[in-house]
Amino acid sequence: MHLSPVDYLIIALYFVFVLGIGYLIKRRVRTSTDFLISDRAVPLWITSLAFIAANLGAQEVIGMAASGAKYGIMTSHFYWIGAIPAMVFLGVFMMPFYYGSRARSVPEYLALRFDEKTRGFNAVTFAFMTIFSSGISLYALAMLLQVILGWDFNLSILLAAGIVMGYTLLGGLTSAVYNEVLQFFLIVLGIAPVVFIGLHEVGGWEGVVKNVPPVMTHSWQHMDNAADNPMGVNIWSMAMGLGFVLSFGYWCTDFLVVQRAMIARSMSAAQRTPLIAAFPKMLMPFVVILPGILIIALQNIGAGVELPIKADGTTDFNMALPTLIGHYYPTGLLGVGITALLASFMSGMAGNVTAFNTVFTFDIYQAYFNKKGSDTHYLTVGKLATVFGIVASIATAYLASTFNNIMDMLQLVFGFVNAPLFATFFLGMFWKRTTGHAAFWGLVAGTVGAALCHGLTGAEDKGAWIANLYEFQSTMAQSFMIAIVSWTSCFVTTIVISFFTAPKPETELHGLVYSLTPRPVETEKHWYKRPIPLAILILALVILLNFIFR
Repeated sequence: MHLSPVDYLIIALYFVFVLGIGYLIKRRVRTSTDFLISDRAVPLWITSLAFIAANLGAQEVIGMAASGAKYGIMTSHFYWIGAIPAMVFLGVFMMPFYYGSRARSVPEYLALRFDEKTRGFNAVTFAFMTIFSSGISLYALAMLLQVILGWDFNLSILLAAGIVMGYTLLGGLTSAVYNEVLQFFLIVLGIAPVVFIGLHEVGGWEGVVKNVPPVMTHSWQHMDNAADNPMGVNIWSMAMGLGFVLSFGYWCTDFLVVQRAMIARSMSAAQRTPLIAAFPKMLMPFVVILPGILIIALQNIGAGVELPIKADGTTDFNMALPTLIGHYYPTGLLGVGITALLASFMSGMAGNVTAFNTVFTFDIYQAYFNKKGSDTHYLTVGKLATVFGIVASIATAYLASTFNNIMDMLQLVFGFVNAPLFATFFLGMFWKRTTGHAAFWGLVAGTVGAALCHGLTGAEDKGAWIANLYEFQSTMAQSFMIAIVSWTSCFVTTIVISFFTAPKPETELHGLVYSLTPRPVETEKHWYKRPIPLAILILALVILLNFIFR
């Protein structure tokens, strides 16, 4: 692609805007809580859009378009069963615990519910994951700009990291959240024209159906047997592995997204944050997945747009969205499209960095190194943690360049950590007999179970580093099974050990366990401001979408 001065001007204006937002919010940041958790003062519509945008990073924008080109509409499962039900569960059942406990983070909730060693285990693994994920976003951005624009790899990394560091240091979490809202609109507006143009050229959805294999336009009809669909998964592994374990493990326990709801102004707003976010979230497949399906249909009708081929002779699905943008966007609009890609990568990076600095400051530094520091001291630590997080992300980005299967590794790490963590949370919130010792060793057992499953099974030349007892149809099918084994190992171990260890007194569990927590008193008169009616409407709509594209 060749950018004109107008395109470069649009990109420069975006950088000015994001830094300007940080500068304007800087005046509000006076304490560590202002910087790290926004002092729970962010409006509902901001927290809801930020809730989506924090997840709308490189893996989703580029990765989902690539999956659309590779798997078709089956990729929508990552939204319609792999996100929406878990977001509803978070809003209705889990946010009252998170918000009501006054915990500043997910690891701090674990300390309140269980003990310090469980908190420490989660804090350290989460800090590692956020740095790794942030570095992957940075690496992917630099590689993309190098391939499509010819920009220098090192310059791209330093530029993106410098911009994120600038507005995060200026305004803290509030700056990152408001920028995520801006980035959300940029991403949607920057990608939507590709969808409309592509649909028009191919002849609408009917044209797509005629020009791609049938398996690419149905989400459920080809899942009776794993060998009948390109994902290589069946209904059971999809529903249990993705729809339950991985989905609930991510949306209900990952502090990166939960933090956006925890900074809302009230309990009601905190509950409604993931619920309101679910409405645009269920429509995102038409923005990020459909371009991938469209490029296959356009190739098949000879529209002059084709996916590039990598040096090893395989199709580069990751270039689906950039290829469409480069093919269809004229001067000016091309700048908007590239800005949308930049926004997606920077949004993902900023989300990880702001989650990291909070966990590091409150759950590692304050919890284990300096419990009696002044507020000014913790504000300084938070800012230094931000700098460290971004520098570490840069180092991780360069480390990522030495691996050929870094994205597979990243998903594997998430499966190792989030799957057992959800089992711990599920038991801790809904079974008052769960003990701290059981929670800790359950997490360890879940991690060990995941490692054994990965080491004893193989898929596409991955895993089986102990022995290959079973070969999966795809790495995705293997990842789903690893998550199931990890969750089950943690769940069973936690239950067994809980029966042999002493739980906390009930007086210490009020507000932390479902049976010992008063239900939130609903004062809103309008149905659309109440969590339960919103949840019913959301689930009805997502069932309808699954039925339409079944």
